[in-house]
Amino acid sequence: MLRYFTAGESHGEALVAFLSGVPAGLKVDQASLDRELWRRQQGYGRGGRMKIERDTAHILSGVRHGMTIGSPISIQLENKDWKNWRESLPVGEGDPARHKRVASPRPGHADLAGALKYNFPEARYVLERASARESAARVAIGAIAKAFLRELGMDVLSHVVAVGNVTIQKEVPWEQINALYKQEEILLNCADRDIEQRMKEEVDKILKTGDSLGGVFEVVAQSVPPGLGTYAQWDERLDALLAAAVMSLQAVKAVEIGAGVAAAASPGSAVHDEIGYGKPAAFTAFTRTRNNAGGIEGGVSNGEEIRVRGYLKPISTLRRPLQSVDFATREPVRAAYERSDVCVVPAAGVAAEAMVALTLARCALEKFGGDSMGETLRNFQGYRQQLESY
Repeated sequence: MLRYFTAGESHGEALVAFLSGVPAGLKVDQASLDRELWRRQQGYGRGGRMKIERDTAHILSGVRHGMTIGSPISIQLENKDWKNWRESLPVGEGDPARHKRVASPRPGHADLAGALKYNFPEARYVLERASARESAARVAIGAIAKAFLRELGMDVLSHVVAVGNVTIQKEVPWEQINALYKQEEILLNCADRDIEQRMKEEVDKILKTGDSLGGVFEVVAQSVPPGLGTYAQWDERLDALLAAAVMSLQAVKAVEIGAGVAAAASPGSAVHDEIGYGKPAAFTAFTRTRNNAGGIEGGVSNGEEIRVRGYLKPISTLRRPLQSVDFATREPVRAAYERSDVCVVPAAGVAAEAMVALTLARCALEKFGGDSMGETLRNFQGYRQQLESY
């Protein structure tokens, strides 16, 4: 079974990610991991932290001679900003006078809820772990999950659908999303250049006011075979797993699969994807006239593209802070401010790619198994033959 978790604080010495259950014999390319980390750091509206960090994946275990060896994989990402926080966040007791308190909780952040939960007198330790900086560790192991999926012919990418009120109305085909991935410069990762410029103007307006801006990203998984996930148990349904994975990302407040939101206000005849049978395609000869289901029916992948949208609220750290309360005095004050971004929708899309890839890789391994890539691929090919003969 594929398992993973992360450790580390935003301004600590490093982030660490752990990934267990990857079959032996998977090629791991350092440049691919670093490119995914680079993609996460791009996008118009990012803050000063991105000028400090240049994330590089330092693989500690589980990979030798460029291949996975079946044992747990651990990856370290150095926080270059650590040198500025060494005395403020020491592992040892240190000098309490150098501690940088978060004296007033930020509305929308985990500050207050976390301080109440862990009985902290202020929110520094909450901020350090709740920060979206943690998602960099997920992107690193997500790159390995992507490499595994590509061996099975699958790929996962994202694009930006909306920033603020500026939205791309049409469905973006895979070819255009793939073209975005190949770019060496990322603005807002929108497939329509004119709309992307309008998105940039929206960010510029918000920047001048000291506010922040949210939006919508879409993750698309290409060439996913039918049969991943199951309707047999509630917690094994693929749509439920994907929704939880994407919702777990910082600032994501809603998740949509396929035409989920519009479908709720439409008649069934306009929603459900009619089935035909014709010339054999990638997996079967069954065809669909459309993909409102987003590639999943009854908790099971149906062979169409999987499309998952994440709705990202504006980040909660504002340069023009909202009203809050001082932790110590309980008096009204403005919320604390820490160096932050204005818009992170493209970066959130990259992090969501990692979560979708990890989820699909987990489901694929549960279905096909294998302690080595050779065994997994044999099992996968046997299943393909079964589908083709159906």
